[in-house]
Amino acid sequence: MANTEGKGGSDGGDGRTPIAVAMRKAASQLSELLGSAPDSVSAIQPKGEGWSAHVEVVEIERVPDTTSVMATYRVELDKKGDLLGYERTHRYARGQIDRR
Repeated sequence: MANTEGKGGSDGGDGRTPIAVAMRKAASQLSELLGSAPDSVSAIQPKGEGWSAHVEVVEIERVPDTTSVMATYRVELDKKGDLLGYERTHRYARGQIDRR
């Protein structure tokens, strides 16, 4: 999902947290709740006055790395970038090709 807020650094004058800050906040707040470090933010888009992001998390580390169990979480943030809620939407092996 593309950044629809221009170049990504400005809040557009509406008080919304800039997209780069929202991405970092989504990952760090989810990490704090789950106790697992996020792997990446795979999507972020404006939603209402806030943001909706998809954060990829390693749920079970395995060797080789391609067999680790990953999960995608949808994270909802308010306009200040504070977490409103999250939900696991998908689980998969790291080496798996997306078949959705």
